[in-house]
Amino acid sequence: MKSLIIIGGGILGASTAYEAAKAGAEVTLIDRKDPGQATGAAAGIVCPWISQRRNKAWYHLAKSGAKYYPALIKELVELGETETGYKQVGIVSIHEDSKLDKMEAKARERKEDAPEMGVIERLDAGQTKALFPHAGDEYGSLYVSGAARVDGRAVRDALISAARKLGAEIITGDAKLIVENDKVVGVQTEQQEIFADSIVSAGGAWAPELFGALGLEMDVVPQKAQILQLQLDENATGDWPVAMVPFGQYIVPFPDGRIIAGATHENNAGFDTKLTAGGIHHVLDKVLDVVPGLAAAELTGASTGFRPSTLSALPFIGQVPGHENFFAANALGSSGLTAGPFLGSQLAKIAMGIHTDIELGDYSIDEVFRKV
Repeated sequence: MKSLIIIGGGILGASTAYEAAKAGAEVTLIDRKDPGQATGAAAGIVCPWISQRRNKAWYHLAKSGAKYYPALIKELVELGETETGYKQVGIVSIHEDSKLDKMEAKARERKEDAPEMGVIERLDAGQTKALFPHAGDEYGSLYVSGAARVDGRAVRDALISAARKLGAEIITGDAKLIVENDKVVGVQTEQQEIFADSIVSAGGAWAPELFGALGLEMDVVPQKAQILQLQLDENATGDWPVAMVPFGQYIVPFPDGRIIAGATHENNAGFDTKLTAGGIHHVLDKVLDVVPGLAAAELTGASTGFRPSTLSALPFIGQVPGHENFFAANALGSSGLTAGPFLGSQLAKIAMGIHTDIELGDYSIDEVFRKV
């Protein structure tokens, strides 16, 4: 039986642990529960098909992530994990007409290769408001029925719980690499030493600090996101579609009137968890311009999360250079909840010596490491 140690318990590490345990590996997942973990702070929209990003490798990964979700959720439910935080509710992408023209053209171009996106429909302002109450009268939208919402914390917890049911051991602790004769053989936590055939790094924005023991620097930096929690008096919000609005902002309705709105994209903020007036203003200003009815919602909370990012804005995955039994994936950025579970499945396969479903050369790991 292959043994794996996975360092990092966000969406990527949790998925890797679940997939490896499902495949019969002996799995240990270690996470130190850093404040600001992106997965736990975020709510996500799974709808890569209308993105205007031109990078084909990114789109293939995100599209694969969206397609992967329904089967994954079915598996989790069969294991008794019914609170997954995932539901296909559709999306209204609310923008000015010129932007919607480009978005609709791209979506229809991609539809043949991605039938899972479902119905594509151009809506005027009134039709948009009928689907998404509180939207304004100025903008129409593009509706895509196959889009979904995701509660990051819920799906992560479901994956970890399912992995545990399949035999994985879950440890809270700070993992340090154990290196013998230039080979990574295990990790040491505050309480114990653990050894395994393969070691996997899935530590998100905090992952770079792990590699100092190998004389390597990883070019991953945190990107700060501030996210708002709103509460409406009405309860029938669970079936509302998610919404995208200009300037990269999103609105994710959940049952019982709970609304998540975000998020900022703050570079060079380090791991500063404080909420700022400027960040909150930025989110509210953009969201309320398009969905003015939310101005009456109660602001019940806010949180910060740190997306792992690189200069290329493209995730990477593979064997750590010079270390045949050490593997890593990272830099999902704002695509974490869309692509994370699928990329975790690929990371598990690499660590177990199983052929992957993606071309690893498109997500090269060599470029993000350098000797120090």
